[in-house]
Amino acid sequence: MSAHLSRRLRKGATSGAVVAAAVAALAASQAPEMASPPADNAGGDRAIGAGDTASPSGDGSATGDSPYYTDLPPLNTPNKPGASINLPVITGPAEAGIPASVLSAYKRAEQSIRSTAPGCNLPWQLLAGIGKVESGQARGGRVDANGTTVSPILGPVLNGVGFANISDTDRGAFDGDATHDRAVGPMQFIPSTWATWGQDANSDGKKDPNNIYDAAQAAGLYLCANDRNLALTADLDRAILSYNRSREYLNTVLSWFEYYKRGSHQVPDGTGVLPVDRSDNRGQGNRPAPPFTPSPTPPAPKPSETGSPKPTPTPPGGEVTPPTKPTTPPKPPVTPPTKPPTVPPAARVTKLTPVATGQLSAPTESAFAKSPTVAALDATGTPVTGVSIRFEIQGATGTRFAGGSTTATVTTGSAGLAAAPALRAGEKTGSFTVRATVVGSTLSGTDFAATVTERRADTLVRVAGDPLSATTGTAFTQQVQVKATDKDALAPGVLVTAVVVASATATEQSAEGPYFKKDAAGESVRTLVLKTDANGLISLPELFAGDKAGTYVLRLTAPGGGSTEITLTVTAPDPTPTPEPTPSATGTPETSPSPSASASPSA
Repeated sequence: MSAHLSRRLRKGATSGAVVAAAVAALAASQAPEMASPPADNAGGDRAIGAGDTASPSGDGSATGDSPYYTDLPPLNTPNKPGASINLPVITGPAEAGIPASVLSAYKRAEQSIRSTAPGCNLPWQLLAGIGKVESGQARGGRVDANGTTVSPILGPVLNGVGFANISDTDRGAFDGDATHDRAVGPMQFIPSTWATWGQDANSDGKKDPNNIYDAAQAAGLYLCANDRNLALTADLDRAILSYNRSREYLNTVLSWFEYYKRGSHQVPDGTGVLPVDRSDNRGQGNRPAPPFTPSPTPPAPKPSETGSPKPTPTPPGGEVTPPTKPTTPPKPPVTPPTKPPTVPPAARVTKLTPVATGQLSAPTESAFAKSPTVAALDATGTPVTGVSIRFEIQGATGTRFAGGSTTATVTTGSAGLAAAPALRAGEKTGSFTVRATVVGSTLSGTDFAATVTERRADTLVRVAGDPLSATTGTAFTQQVQVKATDKDALAPGVLVTAVVVASATATEQSAEGPYFKKDAAGESVRTLVLKTDANGLISLPELFAGDKAGTYVLRLTAPGGGSTEITLTVTAPDPTPTPEPTPSATGTPETSPSPSASASPSA
């Protein structure tokens, strides 16, 4: 019964019920939230069993909905949850073996993406499931020392005949076809998708879809797009369907994903088990060649013309025993040399050496001229290629890597070097540290000291304007604009301090006179810090005269020595004029009549 069911599973997964049963069996040890996908059409885009009968459009998928391998894992899955984390020993079912370079690329992509997008929760086993379905793990691991396939892996021409119709987007640069596009490489990206998501994960200076390290990194980022959390079933399903919009494809990938999670191991490159059945049922396109060609079977001896064997004549005197040939002593068995297990690049690093980059210093909100760089070396001082180096900014200056992150993971190139992405200083001055560590190693990290300095200006000059004067109780109406320069160049982003003082010799702000504004307590604010714009200019806000007449000074200073002083004149209002007496008609000023005296009493 099990053999019969296994055969049914291997024939393209055309029955939705059979696929669902296989996925359910494989998912026995998964987390509660990772529920098995539906076995009907309730949550899919097409009915199971008919998902690949119509020509797809290819829009919105990494592969252009190209054909894929439909082989399913065997039913005797490994029952070792968690055992697939790190098993360099060649053991277990053949289908569970993943070629060494391919496995290294999947794990490196997981480490890199978990350091930059931890919320995605990308497992390398998902990349392995897609790699199995798309290319049979790069045709069983037929890659060179740098991880590039020995020959290009190309899907069928997407010309609309049974597949999507996608016109050429890369002028044949990746797929060799200047008329239509084709899926390329071990993760089967179409050129238009690779143009957006292509990566240089092995630091060789190019983004190559035929390189398993570049392709695995790009596939991981593609699956994590749109802030997906792959620990959730809904996001996991959406991610896989974005790769190839077929419900059968989803179920096939999930089957291998669960299979690899229950146990996997590393096998030498070029010895992986190759798939056979494909969704287009043609057995062509990107199907790899069989690993060996069987020898022809020798022909059976022909019977005699009469149909009966001829009897052997017996010599006179009875039977004669033929002479016995001398026995050749057996050759001792030759044991092939055992290939030493592959040591991960991170385990070979014994020293992480800083490369001289000069002083790491930059003014606030500007780019650093240099980046921290390290060399990964083994015990003999030889550079180690393919090591993931994590750079982390430690400090409170607000400095960030390009893209706004405080962490970044870079892979060492052929010279063993890894340089951090460009640094941009924050708004705060002070010191900070960039720490470099080897991902997957307990080796001590290397620290780089860096400093964020103030922006400077050695000259401040008021742009031409009228003298500043106002009457007590009013505001100055003249515009005040000041230009900052440093070494005769415009000085943007400089913090300029403006303060009102009582005189040119005063060192403290004035207690009375002009002010900028009132604070929450109703007190006059006479000191402000302003920042120059991109043209090195500052425009002072409204300035009030205050209640006391007199001459005051507006003093402006900047880091770097630039300063200027502007006189503020506050005048009292004009006094109200006294009315003059009106002259009479005779020319004699009129006076108010005196009150009449009372009559004196009689004596």
